Amino acid sequence: MTSKGESSKDRILNAAETLIMQRGFAGTSVDDILKGAGLTKGAFFHHFDGKGALVRELVERHAQKDIAFFMDLARQAEEQSDDPLEQVFLFMESFEGYVSKLGEQPPGCIYAVYTYESMQFEPAIREIVADTLRQWTAIYVRKFHEVLDRYEPAVPVTARELAEMVVSVIEGGFVLARAYNDGRLTARQSEYFRKYLKLLFAGKAKKVQPRRAGAKAFA
Repeated sequence: MTSKGESSKDRILNAAETLIMQRGFAGTSVDDILKGAGLTKGAFFHHFDGKGALVRELVERHAQKDIAFFMDLARQAEEQSDDPLEQVFLFMESFEGYVSKLGEQPPGCIYAVYTYESMQFEPAIREIVADTLRQWTAIYVRKFHEVLDRYEPAVPVTARELAEMVVSVIEGGFVLARAYNDGRLTARQSEYFRKYLKLLFAGKAKKVQPRRAGAKAFA
């Protein structure tokens, strides 16, 4: 495919994502997308068989970006500290900083938009969404396993329970932020979850787990 072809495809996907986040899938027609992209139907059907194919590629592209984003946040946190609990805090603080910069108009979540309109499209797209959320959750599961290996929680809890909780907090935060038109709400919910973690693990470091050189103390 030529670079011109790639550019037109990106223009279609970018226009589609913007409109779908504003209007939903049902409220966005192919004509609306082409008007936003400044392209013709010939360009659209050169890349996609129809609206369903466009939606599938749009969700896949969004999913790939999301997973890469969260994996990068985890990598950066691991480079900054050897303490697994502090890594989780750094990870979440970086995420909060990112969503806080998105502006006063909350962008919402394409997974939530799709989930409520999933009956319009093939089941395979729902599985893409579900698999993305599982991968996202798995990043947190790994981090919380590391935390539980070193810290004793104040009440019994598993890494998966904590991971599913934080994903629910963030996804729910996006929905509420859109409903209330509050661009800071998702970041605030993430901050409250960090406070919960501090209460859950405060003063509970396990003596049997040696810390590596350079690790910071949890305060």
